Amino acid sequence: MELSRYHPMILASQSPRRRELLARITPDFVVCPADVDESVSPERTPQQNVAQLAQRKARAAWAQAQSTALIVASDTIVVCDGEILGKPADEADAVHMLHRLSGRTHQVMTAVCVKTADSEQTEVSVTDVTFRALHEGEAEAYAASGEPLDKAGAYGIQGAGGLFVSGINGDYYGVMGLPICLLSEMLRQACSKNGRTQKG
Repeated sequence: MELSRYHPMILASQSPRRRELLARITPDFVVCPADVDESVSPERTPQQNVAQLAQRKARAAWAQAQSTALIVASDTIVVCDGEILGKPADEADAVHMLHRLSGRTHQVMTAVCVKTADSEQTEVSVTDVTFRALHEGEAEAYAASGEPLDKAGAYGIQGAGGLFVSGINGDYYGVMGLPICLLSEMLRQACSKNGRTQKG
């Protein structure tokens, strides 16, 4: 994959998890968080909403980038009963979300947008995640730790929240926030002379 034809590669995210995961593909990138409107529309499906959020980030970063840049942007949502669970407002909200997820299967959707001067690709990774039934006081103790307060759905699978996960069907790295298998193929396509533009 000829990533060298694009410079710089820009990760439009301040997430340390996404930085860690992108570094597994290449160490040659810079971080440029994109400040965008993260509101969602009830007229769109969750997949459409998360795809649009990733596109907003990519386009915002592109507006400030060099013409030779390659932008990687991503957004993750948690969906339960068709409803998007965002980042909890406070500990009480985190506890409420965790109790909703307890003993059930929900979906984690991570959209990735790769943008260059020649193309824009957007794909959505969807993973089913099953929680075991939480024991009394577990949700409260986890919320009090502070870990879930900046995470969609009020948990991080790579942290203590992983103790609640009894199974997944899909991409573990997508649940973390950046599906690296999918992304590596998108980067390969972006670098291909025959890559075709895809807009989600």
